[in-house]
Amino acid sequence: MATTRLNASLCHFPSSTRLYSESYLGLRPTVRISYARNLTAPRGYLAVKANGDLASVVSAAAAVKEMVRREKYPEESIGFVGEMRHVAMRLHTRDQAKEGEKESKSPEVGPVAKWEPTVEGYLQFLVDSKLVYDTLEGIIDESDFPTYVVFKNTGLERAEKLGKDLEWFKEQGYEIPEAMAPGRTYSEYLKVLAERDPEAFICHFYNIYFAHSAGGQMIGTKVSKKILDGKELEFYKWEGQLSQLLQDVRQKLNSVAEWWTRDEKRHCLEETEKSFKFSGEILRLILS
Repeated sequence: MATTRLNASLCHFPSSTRLYSESYLGLRPTVRISYARNLTAPRGYLAVKANGDLASVVSAAAAVKEMVRREKYPEESIGFVGEMRHVAMRLHTRDQAKEGEKESKSPEVGPVAKWEPTVEGYLQFLVDSKLVYDTLEGIIDESDFPTYVVFKNTGLERAEKLGKDLEWFKEQGYEIPEAMAPGRTYSEYLKVLAERDPEAFICHFYNIYFAHSAGGQMIGTKVSKKILDGKELEFYKWEGQLSQLLQDVRQKLNSVAEWWTRDEKRHCLEETEKSFKFSGEILRLILS
């Protein structure tokens, strides 16, 4: 390791390069920075490059800190959304995902092809789902909390779409039921988390929307073929490219998680099992 004494007046920050807030930490009029001669900084950070008497500095300290952190927590190289997906996939069965590790002990976690859904059960599933989406989206829309504000109007919202589907069922002569315990319980739980535990709330936000865009969409298609003559409900339609909507939300989730400590991230991940439990109880209504 070499040590060079540098004056801050020599620091040059290109206007075209994004600087993370961490880049300013520790800078003083004169700073002492140690650096590895072959240091390569992660994307988003600029490192020290020494050429004779000329040296330009853009947060070498932040670059080193980032390298040490990633060495300690290698799973973060895939981004926090990658971590959330990894944990979620492990809670699937092998029938649901190749990474699945959960044993299939109940009908709703078995192959959808073997399900025997009913229109009444499916309608109850939609009603309870709408209550959950109404709650989730209401919390986001009405909040001024920075962690939640960034998730307003993502294009993934489902409550309005579900309202249209329930209206269609009503036009077909079906009576729309009240939400049952699975939906009501999950709704109340989300309200509590939103107030007291934002990291856990974000875990549910992620799993609710991303699960619906993947496995939920597949379930909807197969159930519809069995009991609705293949009708495609609004619940399974999005404005624009779904893949792009999901990617935009992934980036926002990763940005939010950048401000969390490792313990806060771990706490968020630990909430995944509860998210699956609540969603599974609502999904089970299809077979009721």
